[in-house]
Amino acid sequence: MPVAHYENFPVASRLLPRKFRAPVEAIYRFARAADDIADEGDASPAERLEALARYAGALDAIERGEPAGPEPFAALAAAVRAHRLPLQPLRDLLDAFAQDVTKTRYRDRAELMNYCRRSANPVGRLLLHLYGMTDATSIERSDAICTGLQLTNFWQDVESDWRRGRLYLPIEDLERFGVSEAQIAQGRCDDRFRALLLHEIGQARALLLAGAPLARAAAGRIALELRMTVAGGLRVLERIERTGCDVFRHRPRLGPLDWTLMLWRAAAHARR
Repeated sequence: MPVAHYENFPVASRLLPRKFRAPVEAIYRFARAADDIADEGDASPAERLEALARYAGALDAIERGEPAGPEPFAALAAAVRAHRLPLQPLRDLLDAFAQDVTKTRYRDRAELMNYCRRSANPVGRLLLHLYGMTDATSIERSDAICTGLQLTNFWQDVESDWRRGRLYLPIEDLERFGVSEAQIAQGRCDDRFRALLLHEIGQARALLLAGAPLARAAAGRIALELRMTVAGGLRVLERIERTGCDVFRHRPRLGPLDWTLMLWRAAAHARR
């Protein structure tokens, strides 16, 4: 299930077979550290981009088989060597994080989907590589899940992203539903904002459901991990709806009852 700090990334949970936990954790630490460069602290944009460029240089060194340096690179290099992981997805992640430093608005859905292609989908593709599920259908379904999770994360974090100076709601959708940036700055959840967010939630839910059959191609713990990941994203969307889409005052948090429901739904899906 996605974790709180990087919520579209399924961390190596107990559901994963032990042999996959180390490489998944290595991928996560690399992605988390790089994402923090783009998001956290008070560095200037130039300093953030320079630090991300150093991460890109570390990937080049790994590709050449040279010493990777300190963490998070050493563990990542070991995972790349042991599992023949492709490096392009990691480069795509860095490209998306660099974009976060310089781009704060998205004109339309196509722009946002292009960002998700690099910020979310690479994680799923790396995991598929680990699991040996590299056929076109599995990749398409994984991309749908990862993008759906990324969008879910955006819609629950409208307020916190705004405080960082970012807005992922497409401008064309704001205009369509009559929602202004001034309204978002005020944290005003009225009928127009609810209609807008319900529209965005519907698209995220459709992607998660489109990707859900990926679990049928997997087996054992991996299949359950995939079902729980989808169930978690869907549950967050439900929780947003239950607040009347007031994400300014009620950020969804999954508790024990949610996890029980998710497990029940994942098990029920497996029996279909």
